[in-house]
Amino acid sequence: MRLLLRWSGLLVLPLAVLLFAQWPLRDLVQAYSRQTNDVAQIVFALYMSVAITAASIGRTHLAALHSAHVSPAAMPLWKRWALLICVGPWALFMLWATTPIVIESVRHWEKFSETLTPGYFLIKLSLALLLILALLEALLQVTPRAESRP
Repeated sequence: MRLLLRWSGLLVLPLAVLLFAQWPLRDLVQAYSRQTNDVAQIVFALYMSVAITAASIGRTHLAALHSAHVSPAAMPLWKRWALLICVGPWALFMLWATTPIVIESVRHWEKFSETLTPGYFLIKLSLALLLILALLEALLQVTPRAESRP
């Protein structure tokens, strides 16, 4: 999972290029700026779905800043269980509530409504990815670690 989180950080590079390219495409080329925006939205959704979990694991998320001086292994067990108790039900409920919407979107290869560019379903898939990663991280926090074993 850490490898996925590390490599997904590279999505910020194409995102910056796509966002910058919109202006010359709109003003100079006078074409494809909306399609570029659509692709940028997809990249941003994928990036953010992984970035939240990566920030939590990397201890750079706002929720982790109050205990940044404490290593994750030294975090009290009750705090790890509190994370699971708070995040788990929310993630499970959101997965339950959004699964039919995501499935329908993927089944119909949903397009962006303004440009009819295919790929809007990827934004909805990234929501499922966000929820799954948040749930996995909360579950991993309460599982016994190999380094804590004698």
